[in-house]
Amino acid sequence: MNYQIQKEEKEDLEVQVRNKLSKIFKKGKFNKFIAMIRSNDHYNENPTLSSCGLLCFKMKCHKIIFRFFLIGTIFLLSACKSVAVLPSKTPVKKVDVSALAYKIKANYPKINKLRSRIRAIYDDGKREQQVIIQLRLETQQKIWMSASMVIPIAKLLITKEGVSFYEKFQKNFFKGDFQLINKPFNTSFSFNDIENLLLGKPLLDPTVGRWKQISNPQYYILTPQGRKSNFQPTLFFDPTSFLLKEQRFLIPGSLQTLIISYKNHQRIQDRQIPQEIVIVIFDGQQTKKITLDFTRTDLPNKLYFPFEIPEGYNQISF
Repeated sequence: MNYQIQKEEKEDLEVQVRNKLSKIFKKGKFNKFIAMIRSNDHYNENPTLSSCGLLCFKMKCHKIIFRFFLIGTIFLLSACKSVAVLPSKTPVKKVDVSALAYKIKANYPKINKLRSRIRAIYDDGKREQQVIIQLRLETQQKIWMSASMVIPIAKLLITKEGVSFYEKFQKNFFKGDFQLINKPFNTSFSFNDIENLLLGKPLLDPTVGRWKQISNPQYYILTPQGRKSNFQPTLFFDPTSFLLKEQRFLIPGSLQTLIISYKNHQRIQDRQIPQEIVIVIFDGQQTKKITLDFTRTDLPNKLYFPFEIPEGYNQISF
């Protein structure tokens, strides 16, 4: 009878141990742990199990539970250091930069295909020109633009491999690398840079490398920490929406700067997409400004990218 009571008490204790430790261990590791306890000399199916043996078993179990309780507490305390970054009217001082960066990245618009009509204005301080651009974009694949000034005047196709372009006034065409885009503005854009610029994403991923927060009453401002680069980026994010509001790039030791500002956004199919982008380029002597006003934007399931260089056009190079 005493043996039966001890056995039932022992089994009840084992159930308690299982319930507590199963919250910590995965199933496979937990079963191994129980097997380890069962292999103990004091814990077997011998009917002559003594009260001392049961006491030893209880003490060992309580020690083990205490150890895992301590480990769990330390784990929870360390996890509490990465507090979730929540929307707010003003930036949180000394925010967890890593948590903020992942919150920002999670907020990027999930886009496969995009189509829009853009009113583009170019201003270099001496003259101002306006063109209408039909934009079609398939992420990580193609960026297609058709420009017109009353009548179609040029087409541009950008892929990861390079740039193709032709214009109808002088009947010239270009097929090559990104110099067609970068040389006039003294920039070094890649396909990913141009795509990110159009979709309202930072040109540099804030989840890669070490970043630090610059205190500001209006925006979350992030800049790389301890990174040597040909340019110094600074990113500005809205504390309520976590949308990118501005990104600045400064070439150290020079006056050359590139500023990309996102003035407004539009909600399309539950995605926040830029509505107005202003690009300011200062080369140390002259300021060039490009304003892109997006209208009639949609996210179609299918897109076509018609592009064929007409015969008789002259190839140009940079």
